[in-house]
Amino acid sequence: MEPVTATAPLLPDRRPSIYDRWSARAAGDPRLARRWAWLSPALVTLLAGILRLWNLGHPHAFVFDETYYAKDAWTQWVLGYAATWGDGANEEFLAGSTDTFTTTGSFVVHPPLGKFFIGLGMALFGADSSFGWRIAGAIIGTATVLLLYVIAKAMTGSVPFATVASLLMAIDGLAIVLSRVALLDVFLTFFILLAFWFVLLDRRTHLPRIAALIAERWGDGAIPAWGPVRWNRPWLIAAGAAAGAATAVKWSGLYVIAGLGIYLVVTDALERRRAGVRIWPADAAFRQGAATFVLFVPVALVVYLSSWIGWLTTAGGYDRQAADLVPASGFWSWVPTALQSLWLYHRAIYDFHVGLASEHGYASPAWQWPLLLRPTSMYYNATPQGQADCVAANGCVENIYSMPNPLIWYAAVAAVLYLVYRFVRTRDWRFALILTGVGVTYMPWLLYPERTMFQFYTIAILPFMLLALTFALRDIAGASRSDRHRRTTGQRVVMVFLLVAVGLSAFWYPILTGTEVPYVFWQAHNWMQTWI
Repeated sequence: MEPVTATAPLLPDRRPSIYDRWSARAAGDPRLARRWAWLSPALVTLLAGILRLWNLGHPHAFVFDETYYAKDAWTQWVLGYAATWGDGANEEFLAGSTDTFTTTGSFVVHPPLGKFFIGLGMALFGADSSFGWRIAGAIIGTATVLLLYVIAKAMTGSVPFATVASLLMAIDGLAIVLSRVALLDVFLTFFILLAFWFVLLDRRTHLPRIAALIAERWGDGAIPAWGPVRWNRPWLIAAGAAAGAATAVKWSGLYVIAGLGIYLVVTDALERRRAGVRIWPADAAFRQGAATFVLFVPVALVVYLSSWIGWLTTAGGYDRQAADLVPASGFWSWVPTALQSLWLYHRAIYDFHVGLASEHGYASPAWQWPLLLRPTSMYYNATPQGQADCVAANGCVENIYSMPNPLIWYAAVAAVLYLVYRFVRTRDWRFALILTGVGVTYMPWLLYPERTMFQFYTIAILPFMLLALTFALRDIAGASRSDRHRRTTGQRVVMVFLLVAVGLSAFWYPILTGTEVPYVFWQAHNWMQTWI
């Protein structure tokens, strides 16, 4: 018998994985790579649009807080400010009588921008159209999926994993529901994500220029006390505008402004230290930091104030004449009375938010959100057997339930914790940016445990959780330097995860969209006692 030599293979060579074969083909055919670079996001965005637009006008009823936002959006569109409605307004509005509002200002507790988009849809498709007051959210929700693809592509450099990130957003139940109802949170999410995208673009140009400018001014090997102050940062201005737009939808955008401001100063300081600046902390905080503040914050303030133009230029808005009754004195007397009134109105809004602690059957404090203990049922209609088209033995149910895909949600929560570990080990700037996104959209809610909150607020956190999950799945799939067996196994695990996630999304989709289903089918989704 011949001895086994060191060069003789003991096991047959394994075939390359599908991903490896696709990568090899794309590397050898640039046209194929370019084709998939635009075809992948196009297909995922198309899927997202179909899931969000299908039967969007059903039910023709006010779902959850649509009773406030749809009517406020319409009066704001017509009058320039939100106005009150008389008794029985909901029934009259749904029946087509959309002009029964008064001219008396209504106390609304969120800025106008989100309601502007809702009103625009109503103006285009009819105020009495449930499709009309939901279409803007569906379009913005679909655009958010595409935006997430662009960000994931910039961070991972991978078309397949950018597709994974956007696909998970496209099929997730929470993202679908919040895109199909006339609430404000999907607009907030889009502008937050847009602000992070612009910060990512600013990082590409700003940080490399620091070392280059130091070399130009002081020469290679120089150790200057102070680094350059850069003002030419158009993407930073754009980020400020996007963050201001987020704040003009909901005040939680303020945390994004603060968090991104800290991130910008810290990353600038670290880059100056790497470039050899001796007094890098003060240089970043007080010199470049001052310039960053001027480029970032004032434009956010301008965008925010611009969203109140309708209220400022009309006389009927809530508390619009407050400053005339209690005029400011001293230093503030030079401020126009309209802005003084707006300030007094904002104080009233702040007091409302701080004191909001009403009981609600679907309230869920922020500490519960990672556990997914109490998703929000936004619409429920039960039909007994024999009525309408229901032939099920136990009757039928129509439900709109802001339920994330359970597999995606719990995997994403675990991925955020994994990313914290990875950041501690590697100090990867991409992980820092994702964790900043998670922090500014989640951590502030923990400061108000007594406030009434809902699980669906997590829609603003979801894109950053999915980015964390994408990096975790990429690590599972294996690096290019890993052996073939490791990569094949990892990629199969990722494929199984995606297939199960898609299957669960299909299983939940009728419960997300108010589709009439047998009661037993609806009951099969109550995996926890609190999922009712």
